[in-house]
Parts: sequence; structure tokens; C-alpha cells
Amino acid sequence: MAEKQVPLTREGLQKLEAELDYLIRVRRREVAERIKEALGFGDISENSEYDDAKNEQAQVEARIAKIRSILRNAVLIDDDDDDGDTTQVRVGSTVVVKELGSGKEWTYKVVGSAEADPSNRRISNESPVGRALLGKTIGDQVAVTVPAGVLNLEIIDVYK
Repeated sequence: MAEKQVPLTREGLQKLEAELDYLIRVRRREVAERIKEALGFGDISENSEYDDAKNEQAQVEARIAKIRSILRNAVLIDDDDDDGDTTQVRVGSTVVVKELGSGKEWTYKVVGSAEADPSNRRISNESPVGRALLGKTIGDQVAVTVPAGVLNLEIIDVYK
């Protein structure tokens, strides 16, 4: 089965490449040293340091595999490839929305799921809000079902 494409901004691509480099060059060596040190403590069947180091090694290797998979399937979202229409929400767009009930405004950057970080207002194109905003333009209103209920939003501004 083919893996799905992963949209990434240039910034997200650079962050993942840097993280991969760090994991391979630094973390692997650190964990290998911890394993070597723990082996010096004797019998590994009752050696919690060894077990912890092996668990850490598994986590590092899993993250390396995950990043490699993301990078292998990455599709770069490049602002230079824009067709000039900055009023339509796309992956890579920054969107200002207003909640119709309260009048509160939020600014989100719509990114691929690999870059999503809701606490920093980076929402996935696959999230309920991200999906609802895609393809919409300034002035459009959307109703989004979220765990807390229905969120009624109006798009105030869209930019790259």
C-alpha cells in the first residue's frame, strides 16, 4: 500500500531534517554509550539502567524511522508556487478567524499533520477546523463540530 503524501512547509522540512540529523549524530551515540555503561553493571536480567537505555534506544530509532517516512513522502508547500490567489485558504496559509458568538479572533497557520502544533496555533489540514477552512475565502463562514460543540467562524483574513 502506498504511503500518503505529507504536506510540509519549508520551515517544517528544515526542522525535521535538523531533528533527524541530531537523532542520528548525537542521540544514537548517547544512547549507545548508556547501553555500554549499563552493561558494565553486570547481569542484564536485573539491570534497570540497561532496560531504560534499551527503551530509549527503541524510542530514538522509532522517531528516526518516522521522520524518514515523513521526509520520503513529503510534498513541499512552497509560497513561490502560489498562483497569486492569497485569499483562499490552503495548506501553508495563515488565517485570521472570528468566532461569531463571542467575537474572539484567532490566527492559525494551516499546516500538514506532521507540523501541527495547536498550542502554537499551527493546525493540521486534517483537523476539523483545518478541513473546514480549506478552500474558503475572506468573508466565508464555516460551522465546525469540535468536542466542545459547534464553532461558528468567519474568515477575516488570509495570507501566506
